[in-house]
Amino acid sequence: MDWNRLISTKRLGMEDHQSSASHEDRTQFQRDYDRLIFSSPFRRMQNKTQVFPLPEHIFVHNRLTHSLEVASVGRSLGNLLAEKLAPRYPDNPFIYEIGTIVSAACLAHDLGNPPFGHSGEAAIANFFLKGNGEHFEKELSEGEWKDFTHFDGNANAFRTLTHQFNGKRSGGYALTYSTLASIVKYPFESVQATKQKFGFFQSDKKSYLKIAETLEIARKEDGSFCRHPLVYLVEAADDICYQIMDLEDAFKLGILGYDQIKKLFLDFYDNEVENATLQRIKDTLQKVTDRNEQISYLRAGVIGKLIYESIRIFEENEAAIMSGEFKGSLIDQLSTVPAAAMKSVQHISVHEIYAHRSVVEIEIAGYKIIGTLLEEFVEAIMNPKDKYSRKILSLLPDQYKSSEETTYHKIQSVVDFVAGMTDVFALDLYRKIKGISLPGVV
Repeated sequence: MDWNRLISTKRLGMEDHQSSASHEDRTQFQRDYDRLIFSSPFRRMQNKTQVFPLPEHIFVHNRLTHSLEVASVGRSLGNLLAEKLAPRYPDNPFIYEIGTIVSAACLAHDLGNPPFGHSGEAAIANFFLKGNGEHFEKELSEGEWKDFTHFDGNANAFRTLTHQFNGKRSGGYALTYSTLASIVKYPFESVQATKQKFGFFQSDKKSYLKIAETLEIARKEDGSFCRHPLVYLVEAADDICYQIMDLEDAFKLGILGYDQIKKLFLDFYDNEVENATLQRIKDTLQKVTDRNEQISYLRAGVIGKLIYESIRIFEENEAAIMSGEFKGSLIDQLSTVPAAAMKSVQHISVHEIYAHRSVVEIEIAGYKIIGTLLEEFVEAIMNPKDKYSRKILSLLPDQYKSSEETTYHKIQSVVDFVAGMTDVFALDLYRKIKGISLPGVV
């Protein structure tokens, strides 16, 4: 793959459009970033669970704050990479836009996640695998069926940004090809997924193929694609933020203690070669007495260290990345000391954070709420003439009403609606449909 082809200002749905402005106040990739910031799906993420239940008294991360932090780290990663590449591509002005492309892709990377965290993805898949949606298998192709039984937020993010929903313009949000390619973490369709993860639905395959062909993204022997190289930076930014920030949230909620988290953060430094850095950290901790501020300071230092580690790994493996031969993620290739520290963080996260009662409770609720909403709306859309179905379908926004009459597209319109809900909206609609609460009745 070639950087001169991988970075393109061509926009999905606006391929023939040429800007008539004589002076651009923003670059095309800055326009992508701004377009995402002002979008409805981005705003809705403020009411979508990241890990912990949405806060009552103690503020923890939601999908929106997480995405903003990932975008900040992604911009740093992209700018550092641009500095490395610029001397080799003096005639390519877009090289300096890598930081903006990565930060925009980071803003968008979680747009397709349903309510109630990652359990929301599993709840949608479960409805078709083991719930009342399983009988639709015989009416769908293998790829269409797996789109639902392997439902993935990554593929849904690509759809959210590119699909022409009812009443919307062609190309969805009409983002640049490079920004869109940078969010496709798993560049293959559901029939090629060995686990749940994949990159695009059958309905959106044509859009991805157009992007991949234009950017000349390499294709593998099995028909899947190699990742756009900037995907590795988006992934690294996400990995760094959610692994490290979850520790800070766990401290604020009293799940993990101060000494435990302090040790986890300090373990990222090599005592033998980073004595000066560790002494500076020690001196700062003596000046700052607020423990929340101390944890924030330690967290910031670890994030900075992992940013430079990630760029080092990218630079050392650029040839393999550009040829599609690089395996795993950048974080998988950390040097010995930070790798061991990251493994400890991951172990603590799995056994003490993600298994915490509050996290499990919202996951269970998510299964029940999402399963019920899918059951009600899928049944209604498949039997639209029924009196009760007509009332249910009146709650479906116009943008999700598809002109396609196939079983696949009907079901997908409901999945689009449910996956786009916030936690609060999904819970409220569930209660009303089940008769647990009524408008105007306390």
